[in-house]
Amino acid sequence: MALADPRLIVPLDTPTTADARRLVEAIGAAASFYKVGLELFATGGGMELARELKGAGKQVFLDWKLHDIGATVERSAAVLAGAGCDFLTVHAEPQVLAAAVRGKAGSDLKVLGVTVLTSLTDADLTQMGFSETTGQLVERRIRHAIAAGADGVIASPHEAELARRLGGPDFLVVTPGVRPEWSAKNDQARVATPADALRAGASHIVCGRPITAAPDPHAAALKVAAEMAGT
Repeated sequence: MALADPRLIVPLDTPTTADARRLVEAIGAAASFYKVGLELFATGGGMELARELKGAGKQVFLDWKLHDIGATVERSAAVLAGAGCDFLTVHAEPQVLAAAVRGKAGSDLKVLGVTVLTSLTDADLTQMGFSETTGQLVERRIRHAIAAGADGVIASPHEAELARRLGGPDFLVVTPGVRPEWSAKNDQARVATPADALRAGASHIVCGRPITAAPDPHAAALKVAAEMAGT
């Protein structure tokens, strides 16, 4: 039996925790790392599901993109660290990053700064009032994460090499927007294949719809893992 690649993170972007549980069951041993995002957080069952996954020996990535005053983020990170989760996202702004790092102190929780969402383009940033390109803004936010003592960043595959170069060998570089050769880009603007993302410097990749929307999610996860092999 092929072993799951621990660098592959599968997002459980489902309407209900029951749907998420069915998806995890369908994927079976083909994946060992799952992302629990805002949709499941909003159902009220996201943390219960996270604890179930941890109890089953899986790794859990809470993609909640915390962004609030420092005291609130610090307390929230402390609570989530106590729950035994593995990765937590916060927005890569200095005060937010520093607060999350304080909150998770002494735990195994890894704090990741969100740089620029992979659905955004340079034109989108201009519309939002930024004068920087996506690459320039990502670089600034990577530097914020490093200065704050965060464990890594979320960045598109296009900025993975930059994050690896600035952060060093132990820095976590988690790349969404990963699409195998055989899948559609959907709403991701800055994408790459699994192998390309890893070669560029990613430590982990997030691959969603090619797996979760497939007729056979188990087979699709194995197919993605096969693309990752050797990188």
